[in-house]
Amino acid sequence: MQQIFVFIFKNSYRLLFLLLLVVSLVFTVQSHSYHRSKVISSANFLSGGVYEQINSTREYFNLKNENEQLAQENARLRSLLLSLKDSSIAPKIDSLKGVRPQDIIVSKVIHNSYNVYENYLTINSGSSAGVKPDMGVVNSSGIVGVVDKTSKNYATIISILNIKSQINAKIKKSNHFGSLIWNGKNTGFVQLIDVPRLASVRKGDTIVTGGQSVIFPENIGIGTIDKIYIDNETNYYTLNVKLFNDMTNLGHVYIIKSKDRQEIQDLERRKEDE
Repeated sequence: MQQIFVFIFKNSYRLLFLLLLVVSLVFTVQSHSYHRSKVISSANFLSGGVYEQINSTREYFNLKNENEQLAQENARLRSLLLSLKDSSIAPKIDSLKGVRPQDIIVSKVIHNSYNVYENYLTINSGSSAGVKPDMGVVNSSGIVGVVDKTSKNYATIISILNIKSQINAKIKKSNHFGSLIWNGKNTGFVQLIDVPRLASVRKGDTIVTGGQSVIFPENIGIGTIDKIYIDNETNYYTLNVKLFNDMTNLGHVYIIKSKDRQEIQDLERRKEDE
């Protein structure tokens, strides 16, 4: 306490000056509206800045709680979306020329392998739904594979990403045919081999299913030409085809009944037996 009195005594003149200055400023502000408005405006500016900084600091320390709330909300919304997706009706496939709606069986992929040389899919439809071996399987983006084996409620599909798969395909703009295979290297690409050198091919040309297949209807999309190779020994093209389908992410698929397949196969066997 003694130190306080000593300080006041030593600085009495300065303190008196400051007191008189404050009193004069107060009288000036109170007696002049212009000065009063300026002081209020400055005070609001300063207090607003202080409040903003305080609020920013408070928000920073609350970020953890807000992030946790957002994470919980995202989890809840994702759960709703997944539930909606699982319970939703399969999207309608684009119209297939020459295929009646009653000749299409809607199913869903429940298992998908794509990281080995002989890849297979499993779908949740089987013989009780009319699924039979050698039926073509497609989705809204293009071909998927061919039915291999069936049980009552399930079926396995030979994926187009299977080194044993071989499907008739053609260049859409020229109708030149070849055999669609997979070399086992990249899940996004297949190869169209044995395309004659007479064919006019360019990068970006569309590859579709061919008319010589008894499994798939003609002109179902497969992909686009990415690279062109020439086999000097056979004088044929080998085309690297970028798939329309993402074969690593399959949902609903469509199995196509071919009402003419059996008739065509029987006729061809009779011709071979002659």
